[in-house]
Amino acid sequence: MPFLTAAVILVGALSALNLVLVLGMVKRLREHSALLTGRRGAPSADLEVGTRIGEFETVTEAAEPLTRASLTEAGDLLVAFLSPGCAPCVEKLPGFVAHARSLPGGRRRVLAVVVGEPGEAAAFAAPLGPVAQVVVEEPNGALSRAFGVHSYPTLLRIGPDAEGRPVVTSNAVDLARPTAMAV
Repeated sequence: MPFLTAAVILVGALSALNLVLVLGMVKRLREHSALLTGRRGAPSADLEVGTRIGEFETVTEAAEPLTRASLTEAGDLLVAFLSPGCAPCVEKLPGFVAHARSLPGGRRRVLAVVVGEPGEAAAFAAPLGPVAQVVVEEPNGALSRAFGVHSYPTLLRIGPDAEGRPVVTSNAVDLARPTAMAV
């Protein structure tokens, strides 16, 4: 009889452990499903609306100087941080180019930052040149630090705040839905 009691207790304990593990897996699968299905238009990285853009100075691939002040002069701007080593970036590139091409104001209203090793990043940036101001920088470059971007792809809309400084106005850019930006 003591063996039977011990066996029932052991089976009960294993069943309780199994239940805890299954509930943990279900929770994790729900999180992953939400990430995968909510990818389009989901907030990009950890940047919240209202985040101020830090000071920076850099040069675009077309040898144009770019600073925080020049972002303010441009008004509303679509900004993308992409990396050639990132599969979602490669997947989003054609959609981003098409979306940027459809925006009013042309390439002066779009900024594409390609982060990676110079040779690989320059090749990745080639299709962006006709539709955006393109900056190629190494990881943790001037723009990445100024915006606080550490993950790719990051798609944002920025514009001036009440004091005229550039801030994030949207961190959920849907490339499938064209939107008119203020001119």
